[in-house]
Amino acid sequence: MRHLLAWTLAAVAALATAPTAPAPPTPHPNCPQLTTSWYGDDRARLQQVICSTRGGHPVAVFDWDNTVTKNDVTDATLAWALRHDKLLRPAHWTDTSEWLTPTADRALTEACGTAVPPGTPLPTATHPRCTDEIAAIRETGTTTSGAPAFAGTWNHRRTVPQYAWVPQLFTGRTPAELASYARVARSEALAAPVGATQLLGTHRVSAYVRYYDQQRDLIRTLQRAGFDVYIVSAGAEPVTEVWSQGVGIDAHHTIAIRSLLDTRGRITPWNAGCGDTPPTRGEAIPYIDGKRCWINQEIYGVQGNAAWQRASWRHRPVIAGGDADTDVTFVGDATGAHLVVNRNKSELMCRAYDDADGRWVVTPMFIDPLPRRRDPYPCSTTAYTAPDGTAKPLLRRDGSPVPDQLDTVY
Repeated sequence: MRHLLAWTLAAVAALATAPTAPAPPTPHPNCPQLTTSWYGDDRARLQQVICSTRGGHPVAVFDWDNTVTKNDVTDATLAWALRHDKLLRPAHWTDTSEWLTPTADRALTEACGTAVPPGTPLPTATHPRCTDEIAAIRETGTTTSGAPAFAGTWNHRRTVPQYAWVPQLFTGRTPAELASYARVARSEALAAPVGATQLLGTHRVSAYVRYYDQQRDLIRTLQRAGFDVYIVSAGAEPVTEVWSQGVGIDAHHTIAIRSLLDTRGRITPWNAGCGDTPPTRGEAIPYIDGKRCWINQEIYGVQGNAAWQRASWRHRPVIAGGDADTDVTFVGDATGAHLVVNRNKSELMCRAYDDADGRWVVTPMFIDPLPRRRDPYPCSTTAYTAPDGTAKPLLRRDGSPVPDQLDTVY
């Protein structure tokens, strides 16, 4: 396990009731400086936090896809794998996910066939129907006919089946093999022009990925200032590790969906657990509240149910950044700056624009930003996703509702 500190449950519980945040110290004058251009006063606000943080090993944590890079690196790897016949046929598609529906099982079996034996490569490069079915389920959680691909019960703030499904699709491969696919996909995606697309099955999808210059500069500046910088992602860990090396973050500081291996070192459909959740087939991945759990467990050494709870002020990241609702919990936990890349995701943007503690820093996407959202974000009615999946009003920590918010940073 990756620990900075070891905490007992009693210690964490006591810290959680500690007094509110201390006043920030006076900035020291010789700290490393950001060098890239940012929206509005974002650079100055981030610089203030960096230069006001002293002593110990302060932590900064960032989501990966569409936060540090433009576009999704796990999707880029899956697309490459589908174009090069790298997925192995499961004996039964329901073996890949505990929530896969009989309808999805039939759709995948019909589209991908049974001509090749289980455990051998599916001919996805030459069977576009198979590729289309897999890609649709990954992207939308539905089959190409529009039927739900996943059903059952799961905590919607701890996992989403189609995210957990991607590493499960690589069952039978080794982490080294998956990393090798990621490296080739990375080279192709970085070489493709901005805006380029590729044919995947019968549909065109994005073919390029770019590191954001601003985020690369921010990470390097934080590291020079003495921060321990981590990535926490709902992607496949071997894939995220390949990409995070490009901004100077090693595997030890990269947290993503961690597949369990069989006795021969091959990926299985099972994932490592978090907190008081044991290994499962995807019930506790780094997703919404799951990202908090993995940060508390892997960075701060918090164990058991306490890993799901908000930690004390001194045992939370100083800076945290994300772009989607999957990031809202851990970004909100940050004590110095909550950095948000605006992709029009309701729960995250409601928190950001409400700016309850005055520490939310919002930036448009650094490449091809989205246009302004015309309607207010529905914060007071449906912005919050409850554990059972229902949409509810978003509340502040004091229980008051967050008012609907206009989109102002775009």
